[in-house]
Amino acid sequence: MELLKDLRNPELVKKLLKAIEREAPGRPVKIMEVCGGHTHAIMRYGLNKLLEPFGIEFLHGPGCPVCVMPKERIDQAIAIANQPGVILTTYGDMMRVPGSKSSLIKERAKGRDIRMVYSPLESLKIAEENPDKKVVFFAIGFETTTPMTAGLMELATQRGIKNLLVHVNHVLVIPAMEAVMHESEIEAFIGPGHVSAIIGGNAYKPFVEKYRVPVVISGFEPVDILESVLRILKQLKENRAEVEIQYTRAVSWEGNVKAQQLMEKYFEERETFRWRGLGDIPRSGLKLKDEYSEWDAEI
Repeated sequence: MELLKDLRNPELVKKLLKAIEREAPGRPVKIMEVCGGHTHAIMRYGLNKLLEPFGIEFLHGPGCPVCVMPKERIDQAIAIANQPGVILTTYGDMMRVPGSKSSLIKERAKGRDIRMVYSPLESLKIAEENPDKKVVFFAIGFETTTPMTAGLMELATQRGIKNLLVHVNHVLVIPAMEAVMHESEIEAFIGPGHVSAIIGGNAYKPFVEKYRVPVVISGFEPVDILESVLRILKQLKENRAEVEIQYTRAVSWEGNVKAQQLMEKYFEERETFRWRGLGDIPRSGLKLKDEYSEWDAEI
C-alpha cells in the first residue's frame, strides 16, 4: 500500500507535470497507449485532461483481447457449445461479446453448458469432474495469458486427462502495433506492462528500429504513466527512438524466459488472424503446433 501511495502522490504528480511542461515541444504530440489497462488508468485519473494543455494526445490502442475478438470466433465458440456432451469454459469478460447472431451469455441462458472461469486450471478440474463430457477451453488473450493456456495443456498431459480441448484465440501485440503504424500519425508508444513482463523489453527493439518511434514500457499508476510520457518527450526532443522500461518493478529486458519456452513448446504463429475493427493482420495470432492437434477444438 505504501508503494501505491507513492505512485499516486499528488506532489510527485505536480512535479512530473511541470517537467512535462518544460519538455513539451509546443505542438500536438500523439502517443498511443497499447494496453487497455493504461487507457483505464488514463481516464480514471484524468491524465488526458492534465496533459491536454501541453499538447499531449492519447490514442487508444488495440490492447484489449476481448474487444478485438471478431464475431467469427464467437460464432465458433457458440457452435461448439451447441454440440451434445460439450462443456465450454472461458473468461467472464468474453460472455457478452456479440457474435453474428448471439453471445455466449445468451446461449447459456438457453441452457448450453457454458461456464466462466477465473483461471484455465478451473477447466482442468471441470474435465476431471466430468469424464463423460468434452470440456473446451475458449482461450483468449495476448502473451500475458498465453503461458497459462500452455500450462493448462502441460498439466493435463501430466495427469493423463483426455477429455479437454482448447480453442486458441491468442494474439500478439507487436504485429498489432505494426498494423496501426501504417494508418496513423503515432509518434510514440506507451508499451504494455503485463505483456512486456512476459516477452521482455528486447522484443520491441526490431519494431523501434524499423519505425523510428519511441516505446516506453509503463506501469499503471499515475506516476508511472506521467514518467513514461516525460521519457517519450525527452526522446522526441533529442531525436531518439529507443525502447525504455519505466516499469522496472515488473518488466526486464529478457522477460519471463520460462513462460516464453512454454509458449514456444505448444504454439506457433498463424499466417493471419482477423481482429475486430482492424481486419486481417499477418502473423498476429497463435495456433497449436501440428504435434498437438489432438487438443485443437477449432472448427
